Amino acid sequence: MKKLNVVLMGAALLLTACGGAKESSQEAKVMKLGGIGPLTGPLAIYGVTSTNGSKLAFEEINKNGGILGKQVEYIVLDEKGDSTEAVTAYNKLVDEGVVALIGDITSKPSLAVAEVAAQDNLPMITPTGTQFNITEAGPNVFRVCFTDPYQGVVLANFAKNNLNAETAAVVVNNSSDYSDGVAKAFVEQAEKLGLKVVAKEGYSDGDKDFRAQLTKILPTNPDVLVVPDYYEQVALITTQAREVGIKATFVGPDGWDGVAKTLDASAYGAVENSYFTNHYSLQDQSPKVQNFLKAYKEAYNEEPSAFSALSYDAAYMMKAAIEKAGTTDKQAVVDALKNLDYDGVTGHLTFDENNNPVKAVTVLKIVNGEYTFDSVVEPTK
Repeated sequence: MKKLNVVLMGAALLLTACGGAKESSQEAKVMKLGGIGPLTGPLAIYGVTSTNGSKLAFEEINKNGGILGKQVEYIVLDEKGDSTEAVTAYNKLVDEGVVALIGDITSKPSLAVAEVAAQDNLPMITPTGTQFNITEAGPNVFRVCFTDPYQGVVLANFAKNNLNAETAAVVVNNSSDYSDGVAKAFVEQAEKLGLKVVAKEGYSDGDKDFRAQLTKILPTNPDVLVVPDYYEQVALITTQAREVGIKATFVGPDGWDGVAKTLDASAYGAVENSYFTNHYSLQDQSPKVQNFLKAYKEAYNEEPSAFSALSYDAAYMMKAAIEKAGTTDKQAVVDALKNLDYDGVTGHLTFDENNNPVKAVTVLKIVNGEYTFDSVVEPTK
């Protein structure tokens, strides 16, 4: 009996060892990449649409052989739009063994994650974090989108040169680095151009009634009103601005993307003929853009936002960098990203000395609730 027990135990150990070897073999065929974004909460529309873009890319990548012969396991965690949650999610992904990160999505959590990722030298691309100092966290941190200040400069140039504006007013979210960054750059550039800023009013996160600020702006009769915030606040501000009698042309940054979905069709008049900077246009007829649109619609039964396109590009950029490096070694991938020359859905891109993209800006005009192509602002040489 003792001899039989030993044989059974030995067989069990052999089976366990074989199973372990098989599991290790499977793990060797998988490359783990991480994603972080607000999948629930008030900023979920950004996190979900961004994640959908990167998921679509990795599904395509896996169908075409993966990266370095390995299938991508894309692990995405919800940070609810909160910086502390974002850092917690990052640490969980590191524990999972991810070799690179796509995210975060909005600026404050992106900066928080960048600061901890820099300590690990983990290759990180934020598709959509526009706050200027995100990439200053470390040489391993990159972004696909343009920065807040750059958008502010473009909006001032556009207002002066394209809209022939002579006066402008600004209503800014003083609680938001994103809003403040765009507003400050706009005001500075406007002064250089001779575009007079006749009023500047502020508000805070969570505010719903902006009539007091808008009533102060009304008698200045500005040609343009700059509203640098995300779509939910924009929908409230623009509607209330029309209610108090402001007739200015509204302009804003990429946070406007989604404002039409927030408004009822009967309220489209509030943002009719408004302009905002963005990263691409659905009307771009290039095969790369149209193929992306077709694939995204088939996968999610809706049109992709700019956040979707930026995250789709971020996934393919990370693939290109890892393949260029020929390894998942952190520094090798970072070096490959730094020297990347990439043609994507959101245009041609290289990185400057601060890991910010050198790329064109698309300006969209809202007509009957649709985002129509207006113009392209090429990067400053």
